[in-house]
Amino acid sequence: MSLILVNRNDIALGKPLPWQLYDQGHQVLVEQGGIVRDKEHLDLLLANGVYRELSWEAPSDKNGGNHLSAAQMTPDQSNADELGTQFTFDDMKLKAEGRLQLEPPKQLGSERILVKVIGYLRGVSLLVTAPATANGVRLQLMEGEKVVMRSFSGQNAFAFACTVERACRLPYEYLHLSFPDTIQGIVIRKAARVKTNIIAAVQNGNSRTAGEQTPALISNLSANGAALDSKRPLGKKGDILNLAFRVNLHKIDAFLSIRGIIRAMRSGEDDISDPETIRHSIEFQSLQPNDMIILQSMIYQQIVESPNYVV
Repeated sequence: MSLILVNRNDIALGKPLPWQLYDQGHQVLVEQGGIVRDKEHLDLLLANGVYRELSWEAPSDKNGGNHLSAAQMTPDQSNADELGTQFTFDDMKLKAEGRLQLEPPKQLGSERILVKVIGYLRGVSLLVTAPATANGVRLQLMEGEKVVMRSFSGQNAFAFACTVERACRLPYEYLHLSFPDTIQGIVIRKAARVKTNIIAAVQNGNSRTAGEQTPALISNLSANGAALDSKRPLGKKGDILNLAFRVNLHKIDAFLSIRGIIRAMRSGEDDISDPETIRHSIEFQSLQPNDMIILQSMIYQQIVESPNYVV
C-alpha cells in the first residue's frame, strides 16, 4: 500500500471521510466514513502527519457509483471525468528530459520537486535526475525510501509510487527508481476543472445596475467556464456577466476580463460549504486567444502541482 500526504484542504470538517486516514507507520487513525469533528481535531492530525492511500477514486454514492447528478454538473462536465482509471507506462509517453514531479517522504518536507527523465529499462528501473529544492539544495533520499511521482500528458494526469533503488553520484547525481507496476490517473474528457479560491469583480450586463460591481468567489475554474459563489444572486439564468479577476501563472499575476453566461444556479448543495451561498455555473463566451492560453496554462500548472485539486 502506497500512502500520500493529506493536506488541510482535502478534509471537510463534520463530513464522512471518503477514505481511511493513516499515520506514517500505516496505522489507521480514522476509518473511512469517520468524521474529523472540528479544527482542533484536524490540527492534531496534521501536526503528526496524516496520509491516505494513493488513489484518485471519487467518493461513491449510496448505490456504489461515482457519477455526478444532473444538478451537480457544471457547463463543461456534461461528459463527467473518469476518476481512478488504471493506465500503462506507455500511456504517460515519457521521453528523455521530460519532466516528472517527485513527492518526497514526509520527513524530507512537503515540497514537490521537478526532476527530468534520463531513461528507463522496462520492468527494471526508471532513471531520473537528482531532486533539488528551489534553493539548489539536493534532497538526500536514501535507498529503500518511497516516493510518489506525478506527470501530465495531454489531458491526462498520472501518479505512481516508486522505491529509490540506488542514489548514484558518478559521473553525475541521479536516481534509479523501481519501475512502476501500478499507474493511476484522471482522464479529462473535455476541459480540466480545478479548485480555486479567486476573488472576482462581477458586473451583470443585463440588469439596470449594469455598472455596479459585486465581489464573488471563483471556487473552481476551467478554460470553458467557472463556478461563481456569492451571498446573493448575481443575475438569473441566461444573464451575461462580466468577470474581472487575477490568476497566478508561474509566480506572475495575469489580469483577465471575461464575459460569461449563467447556465445554472443552486444553493445548499453538499458540495457548497455554506448553505447560504449561491453557486452560479458560468460558461465563458467569446474568449480571446490570449485569455484562453492564460487559463489553459494556469489549469495545467494546477494539475501538475496539485492533482488532488482536480474536480
